Amino acid sequence: MSSKIPIAVRDRVSERAKKTLDVVAKFVEEECIPADPVLEAQVGKGDARWEGHPSIVDDLKKKAQSLGLWNMFLPKGHYKESPGFTNLEYGLMAEWLGKSRVASEAVNCSAPDTGNMEVLAKYGNDAQKEKWLKPLMAGEIRSAFLMTEPQVASSDARNIEMSIRKEGDEYVLNGQKWWSSGAGDPRCAIYIVMGKLDGGNTDPYRQQSVILVPANAKGITINRMLSVYGYDDAPHGHGHITFKNVRVPAGNMVLGEGRGFEIIQGRLGPGRIHHAMRSIGASERALEWMLMRINDPRKKTFGKQLKEHGVILEWVARSRLEIDAARLVVLNAAIKMDEQGPKAALTEIAEAKVLVPQMALTVIDRAVQAFGGAGVSQDTPLANMWAQIRTLRLADGPDEVHLNQMGRNENKKSKAVVEKILAQKEKTEQLMKKYGVEKNEPGTNISRNGKN
Repeated sequence: MSSKIPIAVRDRVSERAKKTLDVVAKFVEEECIPADPVLEAQVGKGDARWEGHPSIVDDLKKKAQSLGLWNMFLPKGHYKESPGFTNLEYGLMAEWLGKSRVASEAVNCSAPDTGNMEVLAKYGNDAQKEKWLKPLMAGEIRSAFLMTEPQVASSDARNIEMSIRKEGDEYVLNGQKWWSSGAGDPRCAIYIVMGKLDGGNTDPYRQQSVILVPANAKGITINRMLSVYGYDDAPHGHGHITFKNVRVPAGNMVLGEGRGFEIIQGRLGPGRIHHAMRSIGASERALEWMLMRINDPRKKTFGKQLKEHGVILEWVARSRLEIDAARLVVLNAAIKMDEQGPKAALTEIAEAKVLVPQMALTVIDRAVQAFGGAGVSQDTPLANMWAQIRTLRLADGPDEVHLNQMGRNENKKSKAVVEKILAQKEKTEQLMKKYGVEKNEPGTNISRNGKN
C-alpha cells in the first residue's frame, strides 16, 4: 500500500498512483488471495483441466474493472494505450499482484500477455493492433509467446531454427517450440513466434523475424504440456508445439523481415522487470507465512516456540533485509526505464533479473524450512511459489547469460581503472618525497637482542 512506498522513491509516485496502489493492495489481499484455492479447485482433474477456464477468474476481472484496475503495465510516455502509470508506479502495484496466483490475470496484467501486448503496441501496424491488440487489452482473448526450442540452446537466440519461408503473399513455418507459456488455455488465440527467415541476411542478428500466428492455424500440433517441478499450470500450460507447413498471411510479419532481435529485446526487457516485481510480492507473502508458523503456540521445539530460537529470528531478519534491498534494485531499474527507456536500462534490468529470483528462492526456502514437512506439501502455497520462481532463473535468458554480459560490460572499465590506480600510486610517491617520509612497514628492522 502507499504508506509502504520506500522513501527513496516516494516523491516520484503520483497521488493517483498512490490511491490506485491502495486499491490494488486491498483487492489482492481481500479478493484474490482467498480466491486462489478456488481457482485450483475449479481447474478440475485430468484432461478437463485444459478444456475450460475457472469462472472465478471472470468474476474477479469484472470486479477489477469496476475498481479501475486494468492494463496498468503499459508505461506512461512510451505507449499511447497506457493508462498513465510509470514503470516505477506499476512496479509497486505488481509487487502486490505477485502475492496471488490469480491477481495478475484478474487485472489483465499477466504474462505472457503483457509482453505480447507491448510488442503489438510498440511494433504492430494498425491492422495487427485492431485484430489482436484490441481484444487482448479488453481481456477477451489470451496469447502465447513462442521462442524457445527443444533441439537447440535457446539461451543464444541466434540458434533459433524455426523455418520461415516466403511463398507469394504467405509465410510458411516449420519447426518446434516448447515452453510456450499460455498455449494450453482454450482462450489463447494468437501466438507471437520467433523464427529464422530462409535465405535471410548473413548478419546473425538480422536473420530472425517475429510473426503472428493464429492458434487455430492448420498444421499446428500441441504435443504435450510441460510441467514445472510437477506443476502443469493448467489451463495456462507450457506447450511443446510442432509446426508443419503452417501458412500465415504476409501481413502477419511484425515490423519487417530480420527485425526479430530488435523486437525481442524490446519485449524481454520489460518482461524481466515485471517478473522481478512480482517476485518481491511472492517473497513478502512467504515471509508472512513464516511469521504465522513461528508464532503458532502449538509448534514448540525443545520447550520453546519457534520464534524463541535465535536462528529463526535471524531468518526473519535476513529475509526482511534481503527483500527490502532487492526492492530498491527493482525500483531503480524501473526509474531508469522511465527516464531513458528499456534499452538504456539493460544493466539495471539484468541486475534485478538475476538478484531478485535468487533472493525470493532463499526467503521462500526459509519459510519452507520453518514449516517442515508441511512446507513441501500442498498445505501451503510455498512449494508452488518456489517452483514458479525457480523457473525465472531460466526464463527470459538464464542467469549466466546476463551475468556474462554484465561482467563483460564491467570489465570494459578496466583500462580506466588501472590508469587511475597507477596515477594515484604515482601521486603517493610524489607526496612521500615532498614530505620526506617513507612508507611504514610492520616488522621492519626488528632486533631480537633488544637493540635496533
